Amino acid sequence: MDEVHSFVCDEGGIRLDRYASQKCPELSRTYIQKLIGGGYIRVNEHAAKPALKLNAGDRVTVSIPPTPPSSLLPEDIPLTILYEDEDLLAIDKPPGLTVHPAPGHPSHTVVNAILAHFPHLTDIGDSLRPGIVHRLDKDTSGVMLVAKNSRAQTRLMEQFRAHSVLKVYLVLVKGHLTPDTGIIEASIGRDPANRQRMAVVSQGREARTEYQVIKYLGNHTLLEVKPETGRTHQIRVHFAAIGYPVVADPVYGVKSAHLSRQFMHACRIGFKQPSTGEYIELESELPADLAQALESLA
Repeated sequence: MDEVHSFVCDEGGIRLDRYASQKCPELSRTYIQKLIGGGYIRVNEHAAKPALKLNAGDRVTVSIPPTPPSSLLPEDIPLTILYEDEDLLAIDKPPGLTVHPAPGHPSHTVVNAILAHFPHLTDIGDSLRPGIVHRLDKDTSGVMLVAKNSRAQTRLMEQFRAHSVLKVYLVLVKGHLTPDTGIIEASIGRDPANRQRMAVVSQGREARTEYQVIKYLGNHTLLEVKPETGRTHQIRVHFAAIGYPVVADPVYGVKSAHLSRQFMHACRIGFKQPSTGEYIELESELPADLAQALESLA
């Protein structure tokens, strides 16, 4: 069954393809063009062309067909491995790479890259997410864990569900955030006004984010952030909700002249080795694009 989303255009004059991209930011522009061409994106229940200019009050319906059963293929995508043992590996995920296949992103994912190194992972867990125990947003870089066997996957996922995994991010937000330490506690759920976004909502799932200021850079603040829970877009939603959006966040923030992707980097993770119980802590260095953005603000 198709996944269906419906929107009412507030202001006229915008092209259909651009409007659909704004409302469904998780879909690539190429995929949106295909959906329009196939009649999956309709205006007032009629098929339309990508260049159609919408009028205020037009109802746009986006139907996303289910992803067909996948025969995941390994792809020769450069991958930096930070740590590996018999149960798991930790990769240094680059920005711009989706973790697993999804509508609009059927290939060129972390999973495709991993399968080129570890083809046996196709037998572990979900057929579209073999070995995956947690996710990072497409444009978030940094350390990410992958299980190499079913037992390790189960035990690592249990740690994430119990919120016992240490997750530390370097985040740059817009504005001079005070106080210099704090905890944001606000439930997160689907945005009632746009189901493709998340928002702070009273009936959402409990979410808690701890932060500490590292330094101020003009009208920006560099933070060390520890999300205790793992809600979708948690860090981005929480800081946008208190008026300090993540720099260059295309969904919850504003564009930046210094950066082409959101300033979020998973710099450290701590967890128990799934077989031995030994505590392991791994780090990822700040990538060049984020380091250059900081230099430009200094």
